[in-house]
Amino acid sequence: MKDNYTISEISKLYGIGVDSLRYYEKIGVLTPRRGRNGYRLYILKDIYKLNIIRDLRQLGFSMAQIKEYLDRQSIGNTMTLLRDEELLIQKQLKTLNASLQSIRKRMVYLESLSHTPAGVFTVKSFPERFCLQLNADITRDEEMDFAFKKLHRKYEDKMHLFGNQPLGAFQSMEDLTQGRSGLFRSVFFILEQKMKDCDFVFPAGQYLSLFYRGDYRQSAERIRDVLSHAKENNYTILGNPFELYRIDNHETMLTAEFLTEIQVQIETG
Repeated sequence: MKDNYTISEISKLYGIGVDSLRYYEKIGVLTPRRGRNGYRLYILKDIYKLNIIRDLRQLGFSMAQIKEYLDRQSIGNTMTLLRDEELLIQKQLKTLNASLQSIRKRMVYLESLSHTPAGVFTVKSFPERFCLQLNADITRDEEMDFAFKKLHRKYEDKMHLFGNQPLGAFQSMEDLTQGRSGLFRSVFFILEQKMKDCDFVFPAGQYLSLFYRGDYRQSAERIRDVLSHAKENNYTILGNPFELYRIDNHETMLTAEFLTEIQVQIETG
């Protein structure tokens, strides 16, 4: 084994950029000596430090923390560091496990939707549903995606509450009765749990539901079908109809696979 390694050899060996190695030298973590030609030469002591740096960086330690440890390396400090590493790994495992559960739940959800019949009217009962909302006039799919992105950014700190709930959008009864179709007035997320400072709440009660598959251009016609069905069955409509995007361009690029649910609150008398 060689005693000295050039900066390019160390860079290739560890997959660390030359600029990073120079930065480590600048902050005093590494102290390569200079060869006769002025090039940096790294010794075995530098290599063991690089092993430590690599392992701790993977765990999320800052370079300042790593430097402090290397400057004061002892059994006591190593034990402290190992305890810190243990806590970090436990935290990462908790996050990974939550992600795994979310993925599994999403897989079960998508599998169940593949068996959902389209074109069938049903009346569903729901408890209160708590929502986060962004008001925006939307006429195109691209505007819808942008509105959802803005809503996501607005409530980024609460994203863990969104879970696998679908995204939704409102049409207004006034627009529909005046023949203005394809115009949505707001987008929303339905939360999986109660939230004190949510934007609005879908009241508990009965909702007329209809699923349709395919292009969103049929949206206005399908909403009219829902309203006509309510009228034919003497249901009282209690609010604006809305769409829930059960399967959309987040899951598939095939329009034929899109699955949308229309709901409107009703009173069956």
